[in-house]
Amino acid sequence: MKIYRSIKNMKKIETIIKPFKLEEVKDALAALGIEGMTVTEVKGFGRQKGHTEIYRGSEYTVDFLPKIKIDLVVADEMLEPACAAIVKSAKTGKIGDGKIFVLPVEDAIRIRTEETGEKAI
Repeated sequence: MKIYRSIKNMKKIETIIKPFKLEEVKDALAALGIEGMTVTEVKGFGRQKGHTEIYRGSEYTVDFLPKIKIDLVVADEMLEPACAAIVKSAKTGKIGDGKIFVLPVEDAIRIRTEETGEKAI
């Protein structure tokens, strides 16, 4: 199978958010017509550096906090609306709200139909 380079550009959005914000983010993206995404339960920390807990009388540090990672690929013209929707729906204003990373995507291929580019997403 030959892989064709898409004429139009696409972007991959990798988002790390608090777990309880997943439904709000998913609904905000669906309102834009974006429904395809991959959701992964992950653990990590940033500036918040985890927190301390007490277990059986001993205090210990929990460095890695539960987070949700959302991966989606959008056409260039959907990048700004998608990022704005994620920020608006995931933001609590408190430390640990998360991050959005944007990466270029050369091509996409739908395995079932062999469609490429934007048609595949």
